Amino acid sequence: MSKDKKDLFEDYVPEVVEFDEGIDGCDEHKVREDHLTTKEELLKEILKKKSNKRSYRQPIRTENEK
Repeated sequence: MSKDKKDLFEDYVPEVVEFDEGIDGCDEHKVREDHLTTKEELLKEILKKKSNKRSYRQPIRTENEK
């Protein structure tokens, strides 16, 4: 690159852009958060129900038993 191109971005400082619903007019982030909270609640319920179950294991049968 030439010296001119390097100097072009020498003082560049990226800025943090925050979401503003008034400007952007989008509510997808809210929908995503709702889905995630619903998913967390459902997972808790499923794990809670599964934790109460007992699992019984049958003895292992072998062919050599008499």
